Amino acid sequence: MNTELSVLRINLLRLLYLLLVVGTGYLAWSELLASPEHLDLSRGVVVSTLGAVSLLSILGLKYPLQMLPLLFWEIAWKTIWLLSIFLPLWRSGQASQGFLENAFACSFVALFYVFMPWSYVYRHYWKKSSEAWRRTATADLRNV
Repeated sequence: MNTELSVLRINLLRLLYLLLVVGTGYLAWSELLASPEHLDLSRGVVVSTLGAVSLLSILGLKYPLQMLPLLFWEIAWKTIWLLSIFLPLWRSGQASQGFLENAFACSFVALFYVFMPWSYVYRHYWKKSSEAWRRTATADLRNV
Protein backbone atom coordinates (compact mmCIF):
# COMPACT_ATOMS: atom_id res chain seq x y z
CA MET A 1 0.00 0.00 0.00
CA ASN A 2 1.28 3.45 -0.92
CA THR A 3 1.46 5.77 2.07
CA GLU A 4 2.79 8.77 0.14
CA LEU A 5 -0.67 9.76 -1.06
CA SER A 6 -3.95 9.90 0.79
CA VAL A 7 -6.75 7.51 -0.04
CA LEU A 8 -8.66 10.53 -1.36
CA ARG A 9 -5.87 11.35 -3.86
CA ILE A 10 -5.70 7.73 -4.99
CA ASN A 11 -9.47 7.63 -5.45
CA LEU A 12 -9.42 10.90 -7.42
CA LEU A 13 -6.98 9.20 -9.78
CA ARG A 14 -9.38 6.28 -10.02
CA LEU A 15 -12.08 8.76 -11.00
CA LEU A 16 -9.90 9.88 -13.92
CA TYR A 17 -9.40 6.29 -15.05
CA LEU A 18 -13.14 5.67 -14.73
CA LEU A 19 -13.78 8.73 -16.89
CA LEU A 20 -11.50 7.20 -19.53
CA VAL A 21 -13.08 3.74 -19.25
CA VAL A 22 -16.62 5.09 -19.64
CA GLY A 23 -16.18 8.18 -21.83
CA THR A 24 -13.43 7.05 -24.13
CA GLY A 25 -14.68 3.49 -24.08
CA TYR A 26 -18.17 4.50 -25.15
CA LEU A 27 -16.89 6.64 -28.02
CA ALA A 28 -14.41 4.07 -29.27
CA TRP A 29 -16.25 0.81 -28.80
CA SER A 30 -19.57 2.08 -30.15
CA GLU A 31 -17.79 2.83 -33.44
CA LEU A 32 -15.59 -0.26 -33.44
CA LEU A 33 -18.44 -2.66 -32.75
CA ALA A 34 -21.09 -0.96 -34.90
CA SER A 35 -19.58 -0.85 -38.36
CA PRO A 36 -15.78 -0.79 -38.49
CA GLU A 37 -15.81 -1.36 -42.26
CA HIS A 38 -17.10 2.21 -42.69
CA LEU A 39 -14.15 3.78 -40.87
CA ASP A 40 -11.49 5.45 -42.97
CA LEU A 41 -7.82 4.86 -42.16
CA SER A 42 -7.29 7.81 -39.81
CA ARG A 43 -10.60 7.38 -37.95
CA GLY A 44 -9.91 3.66 -37.60
CA VAL A 45 -6.53 4.41 -36.03
CA VAL A 46 -8.09 6.99 -33.69
CA VAL A 47 -10.90 4.77 -32.41
CA SER A 48 -8.55 1.78 -32.05
CA THR A 49 -6.16 3.92 -30.00
CA LEU A 50 -9.00 5.22 -27.85
CA GLY A 51 -10.27 1.66 -27.41
CA ALA A 52 -6.84 0.61 -26.16
CA VAL A 53 -6.78 3.57 -23.75
CA SER A 54 -10.17 2.56 -22.37
CA LEU A 55 -9.01 -1.02 -21.81
CA LEU A 56 -5.72 0.04 -20.20
CA SER A 57 -7.66 2.43 -17.97
CA ILE A 58 -9.31 -0.59 -16.36
CA LEU A 59 -5.84 -1.43 -15.00
CA GLY A 60 -5.65 2.14 -13.71
CA LEU A 61 -8.69 1.49 -11.55
CA LYS A 62 -6.72 -1.22 -9.73
CA TYR A 63 -3.22 0.30 -9.98
CA PRO A 64 -3.70 4.09 -10.20
CA LEU A 65 -0.08 5.07 -9.53
CA GLN A 66 1.51 2.43 -11.73
CA MET A 67 -0.67 3.50 -14.67
CA LEU A 68 0.14 7.23 -14.37
CA PRO A 69 1.95 7.25 -17.76
CA LEU A 70 -1.43 6.60 -19.36
CA LEU A 71 -2.74 9.79 -17.76
CA PHE A 72 0.40 11.63 -18.92
CA TRP A 73 -0.43 10.54 -22.47
CA GLU A 74 -4.01 11.79 -22.12
CA ILE A 75 -2.85 15.14 -20.77
CA ALA A 76 -0.23 15.48 -23.51
CA TRP A 77 -2.37 14.70 -26.58
CA LYS A 78 -5.39 16.67 -25.43
CA THR A 79 -3.33 19.71 -24.48
CA ILE A 80 -1.41 19.58 -27.77
CA TRP A 81 -4.63 19.25 -29.78
CA LEU A 82 -6.37 22.07 -27.92
CA LEU A 83 -3.42 24.49 -28.18
CA SER A 84 -2.03 23.71 -31.62
CA ILE A 85 -5.10 22.71 -33.62
CA PHE A 86 -8.30 23.92 -31.99
CA LEU A 87 -7.19 27.27 -30.55
CA PRO A 88 -5.87 28.73 -33.85
CA LEU A 89 -9.03 27.60 -35.68
CA TRP A 90 -11.29 29.00 -32.98
CA ARG A 91 -9.42 32.33 -32.86
CA SER A 92 -9.73 32.71 -36.63
CA GLY A 93 -13.44 31.81 -36.53
CA GLN A 94 -12.90 28.66 -38.60
CA ALA A 95 -13.70 26.00 -35.99
CA SER A 96 -16.52 23.79 -37.30
CA GLN A 97 -19.15 22.16 -35.11
CA GLY A 98 -17.07 18.96 -35.05
CA PHE A 99 -14.04 20.85 -33.76
CA LEU A 100 -16.17 22.56 -31.10
CA GLU A 101 -17.59 19.21 -29.93
CA ASN A 102 -14.12 17.66 -29.76
CA ALA A 103 -12.80 20.70 -27.88
CA PHE A 104 -15.58 20.30 -25.33
CA ALA A 105 -14.68 16.63 -24.85
CA CYS A 106 -10.97 17.47 -24.61
CA SER A 107 -11.63 20.28 -22.11
CA PHE A 108 -12.14 17.63 -19.43
CA VAL A 109 -8.34 17.43 -19.42
CA ALA A 110 -8.59 20.24 -16.85
CA LEU A 111 -9.66 17.58 -14.31
CA PHE A 112 -6.48 15.65 -15.07
CA TYR A 113 -4.38 18.73 -14.29
CA VAL A 114 -6.27 19.30 -11.03
CA PHE A 115 -6.34 15.69 -9.77
CA MET A 116 -2.83 14.66 -10.85
CA PRO A 117 -0.58 14.28 -7.77
CA TRP A 118 2.12 16.56 -9.19
CA SER A 119 4.45 16.33 -6.17
CA TYR A 120 4.39 12.54 -6.49
CA VAL A 121 5.06 12.83 -10.23
CA TYR A 122 7.97 15.16 -9.53
CA ARG A 123 9.50 12.80 -6.95
CA HIS A 124 9.03 9.58 -8.94
CA TYR A 125 9.38 10.65 -12.57
CA TRP A 126 11.63 13.70 -12.54
CA LYS A 127 13.80 13.77 -9.42
CA LYS A 128 14.35 10.03 -9.04
CA SER A 129 17.50 8.76 -10.70
CA SER A 130 16.99 6.96 -13.98
CA GLU A 131 17.55 3.31 -14.60
CA ALA A 132 20.95 2.25 -15.91
CA TRP A 133 21.53 2.54 -19.66
CA ARG A 134 23.89 -0.41 -19.65
CA ARG A 135 25.19 -3.06 -17.32
CA THR A 136 28.19 -2.41 -15.14
CA ALA A 137 30.30 -4.85 -13.17
CA THR A 138 29.21 -3.21 -9.91
CA ALA A 139 25.53 -3.51 -10.80
CA ASP A 140 26.01 -7.16 -11.76
CA LEU A 141 27.53 -7.92 -8.35
CA ARG A 142 24.64 -6.22 -6.52
CA ASN A 143 22.08 -8.31 -8.40
CA VAL A 144 23.60 -11.66 -7.41
